[in-house]
Parts: sequence; structure tokens; C-alpha cells
Amino acid sequence: MEKFVLPALPYGYDGLEPHMSEEQLRLHHQKHHQAYVNGANALLDKLSDARKNKTDFDVKAVLKELSFNMGGHVLHSLFWKNLSPKGGGSPGGNLGKAIKEAFGSFEQFKKEFSQAAVSVEGSGWAALAFCRKSKHLFVMQVEKHNLNVYPGFSILMVLDAWEHAYYLDYRNERAKFVEAFWSIIDWGEVSRRFESNS
Repeated sequence: MEKFVLPALPYGYDGLEPHMSEEQLRLHHQKHHQAYVNGANALLDKLSDARKNKTDFDVKAVLKELSFNMGGHVLHSLFWKNLSPKGGGSPGGNLGKAIKEAFGSFEQFKKEFSQAAVSVEGSGWAALAFCRKSKHLFVMQVEKHNLNVYPGFSILMVLDAWEHAYYLDYRNERAKFVEAFWSIIDWGEVSRRFESNS
């Protein structure tokens, strides 16, 4: 089975300064994201060995831990790509129209998304998701990496609200980190995801 790997960042570790410091980004990417990659690979090896040797294992515990680590890997991989040194502003085109239609205005969407990020319980994420069936956009809070996910919805944009994402730069002021996020969001990448899913 092919192993998961830590994706390279599409910018340098100092590329998101001053909104995210080089030290913060390096720690987040190389330590925290790498830990989810390592955890997922170790669990896949464990499953493979158990199946090969026909040995019993705690299916519930292993699958829960695998979901957590794989969710961490997938969400972080999306997160890095939806940030850019040249980010910020507001989306145009079809995504901009869809946001206005769903939320009334970009400012209302920004307010709702920010509130989702600030208020997610414990460690979690804010996400913009798209339902292909209803053609609607939704804001979603993802607790940990794998709870409260809307099944089948495509995730277009994520913001990591775990303390490890901002504590070196913002200490316990999550709201300041969320505000800084709007200066580095890559609307081109989010729009590309929207177009490929709508």
C-alpha cells in the first residue's frame, strides 16, 4: 500500500509573514501535520499486518484513530493550498456570486465563517463546503479532524482553529488569527475547487 506523504508547501516558510511567522508555519507543517501523516501510515500498517496474519484487533479504536489522523492530513493539505502570500480581498466570478446568493453578501459570509472559527469547540476547523445536490454553500465546523462533517459535501476552504495553528504568533487570541486569515486566503484556489465541484 502506498504511504501518505507530507506535501510540500506552495510557498516558503516565511511566505505568509507577517500574518503567520516562519517559526509558526514551520512548526505547524513539519511537526503537527507530519504527526498526522505518520499516525495514518502506522495505522494502515497495523491494519495490513492484522489482515495478513488474520489476527484480531480493536476495530472501533483503530478506525477512530485512523479517521482522526487521515482527517488531519486531508484538512491540513487543503489548508496549505488555500493560503497565499498574495491572498486576501474577496472572491469574484462564480464563487463570489454563489457566496452572495447563499449568505446575502461577502461581509455576511466573512462574519459567519469567522464566528464558526472562533467558536468551534476545543480543537477544530471552520470550513466552507458545497453540496452538489442542492448547489448550496454551507459553513461547517469540524471538531478535531473528523466530527460534525457533512457527509458528501465538498470542502472548498478551511481554517485551522487548533491552538497549534496560531499560539506562537497570537497566544490565546484566536480571533486575531482568524482576522489575519482573511489577508492570506487564496481565492483563486478556492474558486478552482468551487468550479471543479459545481
